Amino acid sequence: MVLEELPTGAPDGFLRLRRQRVVVRFPDGTTSEPFIYDSIDRPKLDAVVIAAHFRDVSGECQVFLRSSLRPPLVTRPLDARPFPEKDTLGGLWELPAGLVEEDERSPEGLRRCAARELFEECGIEVDPRVMRPLGPSSFPAPGIIGERHFFFHVELAGPQRITPPEDGSALERHALVVPIALREAIALARSGEIEDEKTELALRRLVEI
Repeated sequence: MVLEELPTGAPDGFLRLRRQRVVVRFPDGTTSEPFIYDSIDRPKLDAVVIAAHFRDVSGECQVFLRSSLRPPLVTRPLDARPFPEKDTLGGLWELPAGLVEEDERSPEGLRRCAARELFEECGIEVDPRVMRPLGPSSFPAPGIIGERHFFFHVELAGPQRITPPEDGSALERHALVVPIALREAIALARSGEIEDEKTELALRRLVEI
């Protein structure tokens, strides 16, 4: 529920609007006319995405997903929607993910970040050294923000975990963490039930291992 709209640039904001005057320099040495380009930025720019998986008693791969609340989806303007949205718009099933801290901006730091976020969001504690890359990093929204996603996976001995401590924010409170068969998760992504793009990409990469 939106209580009020605040002006851009209000203190304590999570994102920063960048409005820049730019030119494009072409290969032949010419340049475009100057134009204004808007983008967003934040101090913690990049993020990790973690696929934590294990084999059940039948040998089938299970992967942990987490429920997430995304306010920008809840507040999508009605007149921008090309078709009716489902009633659960704004609630997504996602792989655990989180922002990279300043002291985690290194290959070893990214593994520490992935292990930290996995424990914080799913209650699964692992040694950062067991984190394995899950394909190359990618840009989720390059026209808007320079954020880069770093993908990891970790194979667990089983489904054991504790209640996740979370980060204390309202958006993480009362989240559900569930194991789901990887093949079922892929089917849900194909049908549009799993709508988070980074999650689908990581799940498809996990199938290829």
